[in-house]
Amino acid sequence: MDPQDVVAAVLTARGLTLATAESLTGGLLGGRITAAPGASRFYRGGIVAYATEAKEHVLGVDGGLLAAHGPVSHPTAVAMAVAARQRFAADYGLSTTGVAGPAEQDGHPVGTLFVGVSGPTGDRAVALRGTATGRDALRDWAVREALRALATDLDTPH
Repeated sequence: MDPQDVVAAVLTARGLTLATAESLTGGLLGGRITAAPGASRFYRGGIVAYATEAKEHVLGVDGGLLAAHGPVSHPTAVAMAVAARQRFAADYGLSTTGVAGPAEQDGHPVGTLFVGVSGPTGDRAVALRGTATGRDALRDWAVREALRALATDLDTPH
């Protein structure tokens, strides 16, 4: 079973909701989630905040946090997930930020991914390093990893 199907089934069965905040994946995560039949039962919406300024001014990520840690970091991923959860009044917030290439960003190599998860039991971020070749493959990998991270928080097999 694909990660989005696992997440959709668990959220629907438990009556829980989800919102997303995306950078690296540029809307692909929300698109993958809404491809699941019945997604309107659990998916509240998402924000694509690709530019650092959008993370601050649209999502409300603290400018001091962005200056201190950069847009590609654990703290930023967590802040993005929390913002998605709060702005959409969802049970869970899920975020992606990282580097799809073609060049490194702020010292982070291509393939760097931070996934943020905000939920009833707390907020966390995971750092991952993808080896896929090309932007499309990296973005697709990032979506799968984000959904797997959420599945872990939902205590589901992935």
